[in-house]
Amino acid sequence: MPNIYFDMDGTIADLYGVENWLDDLRAERTRPYVEARPLVNFSQLARLLNKLIIKGYTINIISWTSRGGTANYNEQVKQAKLLWIKKHLPSVTFASIHIVPYGTPKQTLGSGILFDDEENNRKNWGKNAYDETQIFKILKNLP
Repeated sequence: MPNIYFDMDGTIADLYGVENWLDDLRAERTRPYVEARPLVNFSQLARLLNKLIIKGYTINIISWTSRGGTANYNEQVKQAKLLWIKKHLPSVTFASIHIVPYGTPKQTLGSGILFDDEENNRKNWGKNAYDETQIFKILKNLP
């Protein structure tokens, strides 16, 4: 069975909906990563992901740290993202969670299905890469 990968910011986490998110990131504050709301219905998503895990799929995260962040700030971002996942999707067991430096080619970290809001990441991933609007449609139709 294939691996399923999720980007976070703009895909499952509404980072860009947090007021003054860019100012906070430039000032190396993690508030937007902590306060971001889920972009999809997480109760429904968790149920669906757990059914897929039972079928043999692996669920994974590939997300970037902040663009231009210092090593210290990027570590704080990583910790904030890990806590966010635990808070919002506590019932889902992730096979892997990659929180990597901004710009890391995601296709070097996995293969299978990718959900990502960034078009270049989807293009570079190749086949089976979808934007955030396709999450439920694709997952519900997996065998």
